[in-house]
Amino acid sequence: MSDEPGHSHATDWKHDGVRVVPGDQLDGNVPSTPGMDRKAAINFARVGAQKLWAGTVHIHPDAKTGAHHHGPLESVIYVIKGRARMRWGNQLEFVAEAGPGDFIYVPPWVPHQEINASPDEMLECVLCRSDGQAVAVNLDIEPAERPQTVLWVDPTHPHGGV
Repeated sequence: MSDEPGHSHATDWKHDGVRVVPGDQLDGNVPSTPGMDRKAAINFARVGAQKLWAGTVHIHPDAKTGAHHHGPLESVIYVIKGRARMRWGNQLEFVAEAGPGDFIYVPPWVPHQEINASPDEMLECVLCRSDGQAVAVNLDIEPAERPQTVLWVDPTHPHGGV
């Protein structure tokens, strides 16, 4: 039993407790564009989450964002399939790649660019953010790898990722 505000001994834990979201019931009704398919699993609308967003993202071969950051939000990306390349820094001068089973942590305010490193394989990831708010600040710096015509538009890139 919790002494937290809003949680009394009379809380209906059956309906207000643990929630399971089956993988075949993710919400595809989230903004996406050609090149990226995002689905929400955990958010306020689906389960009442107050402090995080989690879902899946499938990124088409060679897709790239422009330079951006997510303000005060922390992000964690877990690579399921494919090869992710991340570039970061004031001029996107640092680079690292991640493959299946790897986790990527993006701290608050870090300028970065997300890239599917494969020219012919889909990149499949699970993405978690520390808030349900859509924060994306596109930066006016030259991306390390020039984005193609595919713009990533989603809750964290509401105006496209270039």
